[in-house]
Amino acid sequence: MTEITIFQNRNQEFLGFDCIGHAEYDNLGRDIVCAGISILVQNTINAVEAFTDEDFDGEADEKTGHIRFRFQTPAGADAKLLMKSMILGLQGIQSSYGKKYLKLHFKEV
Repeated sequence: MTEITIFQNRNQEFLGFDCIGHAEYDNLGRDIVCAGISILVQNTINAVEAFTDEDFDGEADEKTGHIRFRFQTPAGADAKLLMKSMILGLQGIQSSYGKKYLKLHFKEV
């Protein structure tokens, strides 16, 4: 199962996210749920880097599926839209395939 935690401050501003685990919907190379999650997460990180001036830190471990992404300051308008787009896509996957494969959490920090 993949677990994604979205971090926000008390003003609901995005601070980053953690993604860990593999969906295990199917065998390696055939897991469409894991592929969908990976595409959404990686594309969000790439889009923040390419289309915004946000400073962020991140790291990834392909074996564990762990991705850590943190904004240095709360996300601005463009990054906020990209984060909301990622969340919308992840919620769609969760709705279609169930919480057995993807759990999405929101945490105030």
